[in-house]
Amino acid sequence: MALRDPVRDFLRHTLATIAYRAAKAERDATPAFADFQIGHGARTPVQLVAHMADLFDWALSMVNGKWDYKQSPPRQWRKEVARFHASLEALDVYLASDAPLGIAAEKLFQGPIADSLTHVGQLAMLRRQADAPVRSESFARSDIVAGRLGTEQTKSQFEFD
Repeated sequence: MALRDPVRDFLRHTLATIAYRAAKAERDATPAFADFQIGHGARTPVQLVAHMADLFDWALSMVNGKWDYKQSPPRQWRKEVARFHASLEALDVYLASDAPLGIAAEKLFQGPIADSLTHVGQLAMLRRQADAPVRSESFARSDIVAGRLGTEQTKSQFEFD
């Protein structure tokens, strides 16, 4: 039995955290939320989610030793949400394997992973601006599990206003 890699375990937990927080911001969003615009040049929620999917597609190419970032045009909200979570899952599957990392874990974190954390926060902020705020939560107590990357996340018992 191979020893677990604590760096990969941390990256996988980070992906699960992103999935959890993104799913919370996506949950119960109205169809109009996808195209909510706060100002000229600001990304809409669907553009943010499409970009996050692109980031994790890029991250997967990076761990495979390539540098292939491709910007995809946003599609319908639910399709982009599904694509984003699928891109997280594909990277997680790679990180859970014994395949070598084609890039330093620190570079993977400081690039696409950290960028996506910013965008998840933007989604939550946009929900508030769209008069559909996401409830605050004690995230340190959240049920976040490595490998759970889909939209179906455990609802928190630690939310507050």
